[in-house]
Amino acid sequence: MTRVLVVDDEPQIVRALVINLKARKYEVDAAHDGATALKLAAARQPDVVVLDLGLPDMDGVDVIRGLRGWTRVPILVLSARHSSDEKVEALDAGADDYVTKPFGMDELLARLRAAVRRAEPAGGGEDDVVVETDEFTVDLAAKKVVRAGKDVRLTPTEWHLLEVLVRGGGRLVGQKQLLQEVWGPSYGTETNYLRVYMAQLRRKLEADPSHPKHFITEPGMGYRFEK
Repeated sequence: MTRVLVVDDEPQIVRALVINLKARKYEVDAAHDGATALKLAAARQPDVVVLDLGLPDMDGVDVIRGLRGWTRVPILVLSARHSSDEKVEALDAGADDYVTKPFGMDELLARLRAAVRRAEPAGGGEDDVVVETDEFTVDLAAKKVVRAGKDVRLTPTEWHLLEVLVRGGGRLVGQKQLLQEVWGPSYGTETNYLRVYMAQLRRKLEADPSHPKHFITEPGMGYRFEK
């Protein structure tokens, strides 16, 4: 059974989420501040975190950074902050998706299901493809990246984006196609997600992230992977 950690200081939102999630057979833990959220995450090992940014004791972005220090659990931000800069900051800290308040419960649950799917191990029948570059090696079957002899820690979303690009075999993958393959069919215009996550992949894998040779941007069109 999928376990969800809900982190929000508004009791009515927590109550609505708990009722709706439990009705759909999720196990749910709830925290009303960041410190409790970090303790509960360590103790209960949730499969996905739904996190408000406006918490009474710390900023939600700091909670994201605290979680990303040790876990790849999908993090779905739920916030009244609407500005693009604040969305980018949350994504850059390691969030997987961003839903603004007020929100529709159906949309939130769909995004939560998509986040959980991205984190699930791939099923059988994967082809054993290993792609080597001068800087790193991608093992698609093992879902592993090695650079300078060490495993590179990628979040599920970073991995999924990398996988789609690598499987493209040097072909241009359009922005809309990338968004829909990585985040789901309801996405298509959130190009800031792609900019943030491509920057993260470049920081982790490129020798010179400011002059990438493997993760290439085709302005206004999409991205491609070059060995």
